[in-house]
Amino acid sequence: MKIIFVCHGSICRSPAAEIIFKSLNTEHEVISRALTHEEIGNDLYPPMKRELLSRGINVTRHSATYLSDKDFKECDYLFYMDDKNLWYLNRRFDDDKRILPIYKFTKGINEIEDPWYTGNFSKVADYIERCVKDIIENIKYTR
Repeated sequence: MKIIFVCHGSICRSPAAEIIFKSLNTEHEVISRALTHEEIGNDLYPPMKRELLSRGINVTRHSATYLSDKDFKECDYLFYMDDKNLWYLNRRFDDDKRILPIYKFTKGINEIEDPWYTGNFSKVADYIERCVKDIIENIKYTR
């Protein structure tokens, strides 16, 4: 199964989701992608990297990559972080049942804010970790 996490620039939220997912489950192919071009090639944003490392999560070099049509065609699930991400996705891919919010299976979370703007890296990592655990628990039963 191929899973894609997306966010605006793929330097905070989506790579954090990819890294957390891989730390918990190696059964699936998991990647993160950007919905815009402005951060392409950039590594994980240092405050997010520090947050993941402080949790004992191994972080390797990341390079933000734009979501390609090929990526989308090959994925089983694509998880986005917020309504703005959904807006970008709907402009490119219409309404596809594989496009889901990362919080689809998590009660009490309606959006994953962008910590690049808010500075809430710990809160965002907590939310992403909760959502990823719920995804791992639920995706095997939904497809």
